[in-house]
Amino acid sequence: MTNKLLIWTLTSGALLLTSNSGIANADKRQIAAAQTCNVASGWLEPALAKSRSLTANKVLSNAVERDFVLLGEQHDDPDHHRWQLQTLAGLYAHRSEMVIGFEMFPRRLQPVLDRWVEGKLTVREFLMQAEWEKVWNFPPELYLPLFEFARINRIPMVALNVERSLTKAIGEKGWDNVPAADRAGLSRPAPALPAYRELLSSVYREHLPGPRRVPGKPAPTDKAFEAFVDAQLTWDRAMAENLASRAVPGKAGSKPLLVGIMGSGHLRHGHGVAHQLRALGFNQIATLLPRSGDMFCNDLEPGLADAVFNLPVAAIVPPQPPRLGVALEDTAEGGVRVQSITAGSLAERSGFAVGDRLIEVAGSPPGNTGAVIAIIRRQPAGTWLPLRVQRGETTVDLIVRFPAKT
Repeated sequence: MTNKLLIWTLTSGALLLTSNSGIANADKRQIAAAQTCNVASGWLEPALAKSRSLTANKVLSNAVERDFVLLGEQHDDPDHHRWQLQTLAGLYAHRSEMVIGFEMFPRRLQPVLDRWVEGKLTVREFLMQAEWEKVWNFPPELYLPLFEFARINRIPMVALNVERSLTKAIGEKGWDNVPAADRAGLSRPAPALPAYRELLSSVYREHLPGPRRVPGKPAPTDKAFEAFVDAQLTWDRAMAENLASRAVPGKAGSKPLLVGIMGSGHLRHGHGVAHQLRALGFNQIATLLPRSGDMFCNDLEPGLADAVFNLPVAAIVPPQPPRLGVALEDTAEGGVRVQSITAGSLAERSGFAVGDRLIEVAGSPPGNTGAVIAIIRRQPAGTWLPLRVQRGETTVDLIVRFPAKT
C-alpha cells in the first residue's frame, strides 16, 4: 500500500516530526487537560514538573565542549529563529572555530553555500541559485539572519539534506527496494529505537485516511509503515553523515564545533540525527531546543534535550511596527532614494547616508517607496534585514538589525 498523503507530508519538509506536533489527537486532549508550567523565560534542564533553571553561560560552556551541537526549531516560528541566532552568537563567543549545517539545503547545493559565505553572491543571487522556493517552502526572512551571521563571520555552511525525490522513493518502496546507486552515497541508517518507532507510528496513523485512522500500532506486516520509517531514517542519516563529514581538523589544527540547524522532531529524546551520529561513532553531542513559554508541563520530560530554552510568552497586544528613521522618495528613473535620516535612528546606526539609492531589499529590487515601507513593517523584532544601496559610484551592503523589543 502506498499512501500519497504520507509521502507528500514526508517529502515536502512538512512532516509533523519537524514541528511541535507528532502527537495523536487523544494525546492532544490529554495535554489540553494539563496545567501550564510556571517557569520563567530562560534555560531549563528538562524534568517533568521539576525543571531546573540553568544559566546561559553554563549551557553554552558545556555545549562547546562537545563535538556536535544540534539546535532545533519549528520552521515557521520567528521566535525559534531569533533564539537560534542568539544561541549561535553565544556558541561562537565561546568557540569561534565553527561549521553550521542546515537541513534546508540538499547536498548538491553545497557550492552555492560556499560562494555565499565567500561573499560572492547577493542575497537575491543566493536565494535564486539555492533554489529556495523549490527546496524549502518557508519565508526566507526567517532564515536570512542565520545565513548573514555565517557570512559575516566567515563560518562554513554545510548542506545537510538529500533530494526529496530520494525520500519519496524510499517512502514508497522502502530502503532495500531503492538501488544503492540511487541512495546518494548514504550508508544504511541505524534502526530506529522502539520509542522513535512509537512516535513515527503516531504520526503515520494521524495521516492515514479516515477509515484507516484507528488506535493502536501499525501491524508488523504493514509494508507502507516500514517504508515510512525507512524514509524518516534516511532523512536523519543524511543530516548526520553530512554534518559528520566536517569533523576534521581545520587550519588551526583543531576540529571545529559542528552545529546543526534542523527541525526539533529530528532531535527530541536523542532520536533522529543524534541517534544516527552515535551509530557513526560520535558520542559527544549536545541537543538544545526552544520551547514556547505557554506550553504544557507534559513536554518537559527528562531526556528531552540537554537543555531547553523557555521562550517568553508574548503579550497579547499588537506590536508597534518597526521604524527605520528615514524619509524615502521615488526617483524619476525608477527606484527609491533616501531623502533624509533622523538623528540617532536605526537608519543612522545602520550606516545609511542621504542620497543612497536602494538597489535591493532582502535580496529583491525595492520597487517603490510603499513596497519598501511594507517590507520594513513586516520585520519581526530581533531580526536582520540586508539591503544593498548605490552610493555615488559605489555599491554598499548594509544590514539593519531590528532591536529585540520595539
